[in-house]
Amino acid sequence: MRPFQYQRAHSPGDAAQCLAAPNAMLIAGGTNLLDLMKLQVATPDHLADIGRIGFDSIQDLPDGGLRIGALVTNTAAAVHPRVRADYPVLARAILAGATQQLRNKATTGGNLCQRTRCYYFMNVDQPCNKRNPGSGCGAIGGINKLHAVLGASDECIATYPGDMAVALSALDAQVVIAGAGGDERTVPVRHFHRLPGDTPWIDNVLEPGEIILSVVLPPPVRATQIYRKVRERSSYAFALVSIAAVVEMAGGQFTRADLAFGGLAHKPWYDPRIAALLVGNAPSPELFDQAADLLLEGAQGQGDNDFKIPLARRTLHAVLAQAVEQAA
Repeated sequence: MRPFQYQRAHSPGDAAQCLAAPNAMLIAGGTNLLDLMKLQVATPDHLADIGRIGFDSIQDLPDGGLRIGALVTNTAAAVHPRVRADYPVLARAILAGATQQLRNKATTGGNLCQRTRCYYFMNVDQPCNKRNPGSGCGAIGGINKLHAVLGASDECIATYPGDMAVALSALDAQVVIAGAGGDERTVPVRHFHRLPGDTPWIDNVLEPGEIILSVVLPPPVRATQIYRKVRERSSYAFALVSIAAVVEMAGGQFTRADLAFGGLAHKPWYDPRIAALLVGNAPSPELFDQAADLLLEGAQGQGDNDFKIPLARRTLHAVLAQAVEQAA
């Protein structure tokens, strides 16, 4: 780990001021950043601790929704009574990721901003356009078992590693962001992360000086909510394929079918065409196949990860079948 200057921020304004320093970064729980610093993947000259600026509470909203502060720990979010009762897909997704010790430190905002665990990104001796623009993507033609089959580019085929954001995408949550001047804007979680394109080092839509204040969940619905994570071992492993589903049925037909996917792309993957296809139709294997066809349209394996394409199809079938059974 390289030397750096450390200071503690006491307000969002302090944090913005700290970020104005050359090569400055923010730290909250540190569960991702400290790893990157130890590996010298991240080498900030200034580190601003935002752990005491507030935004560490969960609040009911007048419309029935829920506001989760950016510094709420993953543990606190997963066990909160409102989250467990009204947004169980979120609780299940959080509990499916990492260890209890990590969840006790990891924060809502930090979880959204975590970086890929691609082997080439994490190893400074390997080429990686995300870490070192222009150096190439070692995973293309290399070891790529965990890598993307959707939304990748010739510059990067890394995947987003998180679980929480997949559930937030299915729930259509919003990210509240503060700028350096104190102005706020709201971005849907579905649009918060970026695909790699030709700028894979830009992970999300945060502009310089901006920080996440909270995540806002919409008013709850009494829908069937499922989070299924397929991984190589039963715990503490990143998803090969994951699906968060929020499904409602009436009269034997889908009336809501919001599905988000992890492990397949550089961001939590949400395709609105799948909901448009399912809603208004009765469940059937043929309909599920059509949904999988839409999901995997343009999917491209890289050799080691070719198996993800049929795995995603089977997992989608299983999740939709489970949702129909639970909604009956």
